[in-house]
Amino acid sequence: MTPNEYEVIASRIVFVGRVTSMRSDQVAMPGGVSSQRDVVELPGAVGIVALDDKGRVLLVRQYRHPVQRRLWEIPAGLLDSPVESAARAAERELFEEGHLRAAEWFTLVDTLTSPGMSDETVRIFLARDLTEIPVSERHVGVHEEAEMEMAWVPLDSAVERCFSGELENGITVAGLMAAQLAITRGLAGLRACTAPWRARKRST
Repeated sequence: MTPNEYEVIASRIVFVGRVTSMRSDQVAMPGGVSSQRDVVELPGAVGIVALDDKGRVLLVRQYRHPVQRRLWEIPAGLLDSPVESAARAAERELFEEGHLRAAEWFTLVDTLTSPGMSDETVRIFLARDLTEIPVSERHVGVHEEAEMEMAWVPLDSAVERCFSGELENGITVAGLMAAQLAITRGLAGLRACTAPWRARKRST
């Protein structure tokens, strides 16, 4: 039996917003029929597990409107510039949200956050050998980031908070679990921060 190719027969843009867009595709299905598939388009994002020399990870807390709650998360941000590499975006987000620079970077995992409805892909990095940014040089957040809180949490404790349900952000859970495994393996097998990223539409 020849696998179906799921060819897109027709496609139209339904909505274009500040960050997200939505398109509606008519897709050829097995059996000679077609079906509508709506896709939320996003530019992709990066997340950073910043691990200090005491074995603690940085968590930030900010308001997330879709769930209308403040969530504790790892630093993260959108890939909203076509000329900025993923590695550079991670450096920028760590600078802006964590007031930190890192001398050592690895790729932890690449994730498709909700492939049944969205093309969003997120690369999660491990950042080590951290240096704090002087107060006079720090980024000043706006909107939700103006009230952002920060906390340093032992990695083991952060992972336990994932298991207990206290940490719910999917990028955060994936990043913390991957970081704990990476540390137990002595970072063996981790990719470079500039490693190819299969799902990203632009180069890393």
